[in-house]
Amino acid sequence: MGEDREEGLRGLGEKRRNAMTKKMSKEEKRITELVRRRMKKSRSTELLGFDVESVHAGRAIFRLDVKPNHKQIHGVVHGGILAALADTTAAIAAYTAIPRGTEIATVELSINYLEPVPGGRIKADARVLRAGRNFVVTECEIFNEDGSLAAKALLTFGATAGHFLYK
Repeated sequence: MGEDREEGLRGLGEKRRNAMTKKMSKEEKRITELVRRRMKKSRSTELLGFDVESVHAGRAIFRLDVKPNHKQIHGVVHGGILAALADTTAAIAAYTAIPRGTEIATVELSINYLEPVPGGRIKADARVLRAGRNFVVTECEIFNEDGSLAAKALLTFGATAGHFLYK
């Protein structure tokens, strides 16, 4: 029974990897480049080393090349770095599902750490689960370099159209 389950999980991981590497349309390429330019203006994402891999309607994929400064004292990536990666990736996915001019802010983030992240290139794959008038609910999965699921987050963003989150 345990071997069948592991084989099924490996197959699921392969499906995720294939979905993450699909070809982008011209519009998806344009949006991805726009997001890359915009993210370069964010000092936090630059400091943390997050890179935009692709942006699609209701979905965003970011990557992080793990550096020594991402690791905690036990030699694995700090959970706060993974939470920030999930939050950033999910926010970009959320922005693709709401009207232009709508501002969002994270109101809830829950993350489960499933296995350690020792290093390499990791990917965060975020999807919009539901976009409403006032809230956007997303999920984000973070994968180790070998494709294994390292963390899974559920995030809720408050959305305000016509209002600004800052003065």
